[in-house]
Amino acid sequence: MNVSVSPDSADSRGSRGSRRSLGSPVFPGVDAAALDIDVSAEVAALYSDGITARKGAFTPEWADRLGEDVAKAFEEARSRPGGAVGRGPNRYYVEIHPEQIRGFVELVDHPWVRSLCTATLGPDYRIVELGFDVPLEGAVNQPWHRDFPMPEETRRERRLTSLAFNVTTVDTEEDMGPFEIAPGTQWDDSEDFEHGMFPPKADYDRYLRRAVRKYPRRGDISARTALTIHRGTANQSAKSRPVLVLGVDGPEANNGERHDAAVTRAYWETLPERVRRHLDCAIVDELTPVTQLHTIEGLVMGDA
Repeated sequence: MNVSVSPDSADSRGSRGSRRSLGSPVFPGVDAAALDIDVSAEVAALYSDGITARKGAFTPEWADRLGEDVAKAFEEARSRPGGAVGRGPNRYYVEIHPEQIRGFVELVDHPWVRSLCTATLGPDYRIVELGFDVPLEGAVNQPWHRDFPMPEETRRERRLTSLAFNVTTVDTEEDMGPFEIAPGTQWDDSEDFEHGMFPPKADYDRYLRRAVRKYPRRGDISARTALTIHRGTANQSAKSRPVLVLGVDGPEANNGERHDAAVTRAYWETLPERVRRHLDCAIVDELTPVTQLHTIEGLVMGDA
């Protein structure tokens, strides 16, 4: 097995560390003065740990409204073929259209979200995914995985080309199957990764030693590179744990090819220009329910 393991502690910024200093954004040509807020520490965390967060970005009431919209979309999706894709037993993913949630503009136009996308991916970042994961009662441990194979830009240059933002709709508790991540593993690279995403089980002990469970509360938002090895854990409660997912690509990334979001012309006209310039989706006269395209082969395997 040929595994390139991520470096630790002071060396974790990699060979392009001068571009990742705490004093300036990573993406070349982006002036820190052009950002809404200083996110240099968060960019450094993305390159070292693979994940960062903003506590209390929204009010709990905002998150409650999001939870209502997600619940409505989940009920609709499960009522039709192809509306929800399984991510293991009692665990689902659903892609939705932006206007299905009332807080879409507040989310993508939040200063922290805008600044982090610009500093990490550049001024031409594209919003390509809006969906949610729902681990229900009885969901089991997922296999350790990343969400897509490592892009060549990341492999050659140790540069991130996309981000995934997660927004919980509930206060996460230990028995609800919290998200678990192995910090620093975004750089792991091996020909033994099945489909480029699933590391061999021989590596699981190393991920368990690194593993950190996350317990976000309503109003918190996190950002990560989906290359960092992670998994959902077993939900041993009687409660579901819905989490909204916002996917953002830089200029070179092609994750949008796996998604099928759209907005109506009427909704498009209501959007601020600085949201429209980043929203990469079809503009239609009438919305058609999304048939899920973003399957992650292997997560239906069950308890790993």
